[in-house]
Amino acid sequence: MNRVVITGYGVTSPIGNTPEEFLASLKEGKNGIGPITKFDATATGISVAGEVKDFPLEKYFKKKDTKRMDMFSIFGIYAALEALEMANLTADQMDADRLGVMVGSGIGGLPTIQDQVTRMNDRGAARVSPMFVPMSIVNMVAGNIALRVGAKGICTTTVTACASGTHSIGEAFRNIKHGYSDVILAGGSEATICEIGIAGFASLTALTTATDPDKASTPFDKNRSGFVMGEGAGIFVMESLDHALARGANILGEVVGYGANCDAYHMTAPNPDGSGAGKAMKLAMAEAGVQSSEIGYINAHGTSTPANDSAEGTSIKYGLGEDYKGAYVSSTKSMTGHLLGAAGGVEAIASLLALQHQFIPPTINVTEKDPEIDLNLVINDSIETKLTYAMSNSLGFGGHNAVILMKRWEA
Repeated sequence: MNRVVITGYGVTSPIGNTPEEFLASLKEGKNGIGPITKFDATATGISVAGEVKDFPLEKYFKKKDTKRMDMFSIFGIYAALEALEMANLTADQMDADRLGVMVGSGIGGLPTIQDQVTRMNDRGAARVSPMFVPMSIVNMVAGNIALRVGAKGICTTTVTACASGTHSIGEAFRNIKHGYSDVILAGGSEATICEIGIAGFASLTALTTATDPDKASTPFDKNRSGFVMGEGAGIFVMESLDHALARGANILGEVVGYGANCDAYHMTAPNPDGSGAGKAMKLAMAEAGVQSSEIGYINAHGTSTPANDSAEGTSIKYGLGEDYKGAYVSSTKSMTGHLLGAAGGVEAIASLLALQHQFIPPTINVTEKDPEIDLNLVINDSIETKLTYAMSNSLGFGGHNAVILMKRWEA
């Protein structure tokens, strides 16, 4: 079995488009949520979102690329190229047949779908763009990344709603562990802040109607009222340890465990007894050979919905037993909003940075901690602490649970 390490990452998010900006924002507890600017959202009753700001499109793209790819693909390509740059990997250094792409998305090209359905209704079916299907289908984030970097190995897109990014990283870990690939670009990408995206989640009463960005995404707060839509991408370069050592790579961290299962309980609500996600945590620890007492940090799914945060609190106790009291917990969605299928990718990067830099990113915006959620929460300010293992949880509509476990790298 191969050990699997992380040698690069790329991120675009509401709190930064570069590694330096993203890390600084996590440490400072920066709020990336603000008023929706992409369209007039008044009719939806929703005021705020976690939009990507100052996206450096010109770094890797020409303007015409936006006519051929939806932004979820562009975000994904950007994060993948940034990850390869950090990893100091180029095409001529790799066996293309053993270079894979496993990048998830929850919904895919939703703005494109919205625009083209509107166009068909207004102007007729003959006016639908020939690029409609290749721009909107959810697998094209992985396909477009593979095209850009020349990856001819496994190329898949996992679609498990808000667990998509974490499932992709976990499946990439297993693929490399069992020797099918040398290098995989793995993570998630999403760009669904549009009228139909906001209106759809609003009709589920899943989104907060708060108008103040500092009172909108409030995971584990007693008065939390729903999640805030976010967008962006987070992608790892993952390699077998032997491959990384052979090329003298700078190793950032190691993926050591993965747990995945299903609640089989409800279409949108988690099982309140916490057993599904709790068992997924146990599976990740079992694969890693790690005891619950060794878990130093859990990057919680922590969406800021009443049902999720309560059930996840229960699941952490289920997964760790009495050792839950010693594990620090926070939700970086308080800063970024909920990036849906990209959440797992971006939050895995946050967890990696916590291990690298020995700190816990905070859950910001908390004014009154929910007394029913008895966790060791890091609230409003980051803290410095020694960490060896960090866990990242993602829980998706449909009952999908995904957990990855990472270890601090020490040469």
